[in-house]
Amino acid sequence: MTLQFPKVHTDSLNKVFVSFYIKNKRYRLYNGKRINSSTDPNPYPLDQRLSIAKVLAAEIYSYLLNGGVLLSYRSTNVITGKLSDMDYIKQALDSKLASDYSVKYKAMLQFSFNCLEQEIGVSKLDVTSLKNILSRYCSGVSHNTLKRHLNVLINEAVSLGMECNPMTEIKSKKAKAVLHKPFDDIASVLKDIRAFNKHLHLCCLLTYGCLLRPHREVRELTWGDFSNDLSYITLSGSRNS
Repeated sequence: MTLQFPKVHTDSLNKVFVSFYIKNKRYRLYNGKRINSSTDPNPYPLDQRLSIAKVLAAEIYSYLLNGGVLLSYRSTNVITGKLSDMDYIKQALDSKLASDYSVKYKAMLQFSFNCLEQEIGVSKLDVTSLKNILSRYCSGVSHNTLKRHLNVLINEAVSLGMECNPMTEIKSKKAKAVLHKPFDDIASVLKDIRAFNKHLHLCCLLTYGCLLRPHREVRELTWGDFSNDLSYITLSGSRNS
């Protein structure tokens, strides 16, 4: 990248700033926040601002010349430099967390991101790193659940500019087939459950008769979910999980 040494200027309010051009477009920085620097000349007395701004100009020049990433003001758009894989994945996470998903789904995405961050840090995302993360989960269900959420973040990161998705090389773990035998006498089973616990019996009736899942859909029901004549139950999409 061809870059001329940034220039120091003073605006109409006596605030100093540093300006430079990238691809014939002018940019100005009043402090070093966007280059991860604490240098900020404008809190200083007027007679000291120019000298501090020259320090800032040197920091900006060195940062950009060495491939530092500069983003647009209050934006994730890259002006120059190249984001790391984790930078792209963090943008992907922020995008998903800002969307209208359930709290449970967002928490799982955050957990998946934390696993990636702990495993790869600033390194490049690769198949080995992903296998290391997934190898911690022996259960096929847990393995595949985490794989699915990791893939959501990585696919989103690829759409934002990350080069590739190494998850495509990792197959889902096949769960062992389990034969679920139906009860021969449901009424008798429900009767035994009622004798054991009336609340559990009611939960079973809702699960069996209304096809609701017991973990959240039944447990978090309120009277507002029932119709006036109790003929049907209405759940929002965020609670169908």
